[in-house]
Amino acid sequence: MTVDPMGDRRDELEDVVSDLRARDAIADAFIAKSFTDRLVIVDIEGRDEVPADVIEHLADHDLRGAEGVYSDGEGQSFAGSVGDTTRHHFLDMRTRGAHQSYVVEVE
Repeated sequence: MTVDPMGDRRDELEDVVSDLRARDAIADAFIAKSFTDRLVIVDIEGRDEVPADVIEHLADHDLRGAEGVYSDGEGQSFAGSVGDTTRHHFLDMRTRGAHQSYVVEVE
């Protein structure tokens, strides 16, 4: 039997997202992919800041504020407003850069 470490990680992140959705402050949470990275997206009910316990939970699973990682800032995750919520992006540090995107050239 072959073990897929990326699949195992996805399963772990699905559990994290499921836990987040059960919290009162969270309007939604889901996994997304950028060009090379996996992200956990978190929509916070009518707030600009992610509750400290949510940040701690994400950090326990090696998820860090994406903008903070990309820009060398500390913990920045804010990505904008979506209706009555604020959206935050958290980067999966365990698989950072492991995804591949393909460019198709048209002649």
